[in-house]
Amino acid sequence: MADHVGFLAVDIGGTKLATAIVAHNGVVVARSQTPTPKIDVWATLSSLISQQLSSAPISVSSVGVGCGGPMELSGEHVSPLNIPDWRSFPLRERLSELTQLPVFIANDAQAIVLGEAWCGAAQGRSDVLGMVVSTGVGGGILSRGNLVVGRLGNAGHIGHINVQPDGRLCACGARGCLEAYASGPSIASITGLPAESASPETVLTTGRYVGRAIASAAAMLDFDLVVIGGSVALGFGGPFFAAVSQEVEQSARLDFIRGVQVKPVGLGADSPLVGAAAVARMATIV
Repeated sequence: MADHVGFLAVDIGGTKLATAIVAHNGVVVARSQTPTPKIDVWATLSSLISQQLSSAPISVSSVGVGCGGPMELSGEHVSPLNIPDWRSFPLRERLSELTQLPVFIANDAQAIVLGEAWCGAAQGRSDVLGMVVSTGVGGGILSRGNLVVGRLGNAGHIGHINVQPDGRLCACGARGCLEAYASGPSIASITGLPAESASPETVLTTGRYVGRAIASAAAMLDFDLVVIGGSVALGFGGPFFAAVSQEVEQSARLDFIRGVQVKPVGLGADSPLVGAAAVARMATIV
């Protein structure tokens, strides 16, 4: 790869679209972002990508993408719940045509856990849950160092663990999902305020719901570390993480899941983009 020294990273979410050029050591060397439009998302994304590539300070070998789900395996078609404009959207094909580069796509939280294991808060750890608590709530799982993808690539959707029987209606159509309580739009709907203006009690309540879901997932998957990113989690900060940890400690009572650690992502706001690059990196080293 003498002539190619980096990755184009693409982060696709319900609130923003972001791109970056990430070097092979995980350093972000250029980036750009724009709000996610309500319609014609592809036009905005393709323009952002074209501009990023045209001004890239290093050459690019491949494209890594983190995108909200659900999706088909390898991102052939994606249907993010928070992007109504895309239903069975042929993302991989469109990106391949646009960039003329190899394209690798994963769920956004799967991307984050790969990035954090590469050069973030999960370095050296083999059994990790990565979470995004933002416009939606997603998860990605490392088990014995391997990414768990599932039958269609959607493994890890912790946002759709039930945390409140017969609770609020979720965007997925079920009731009581974590995402119906802990996502930014859900918090705004419950409180009448945007998540960034949430009261201390709302922060603690959200943390307790997240901790409840983590305890259930830990019993099923046997991990010992959770790293959490996303605008809601990082915006809520220390009190949120303390509430999550306290709930996990209270609810995870089996011996093998006692002591599960909960940390904010080590890469901060760069975690989704480094994670997207990690998706491409994983494909090139396998």
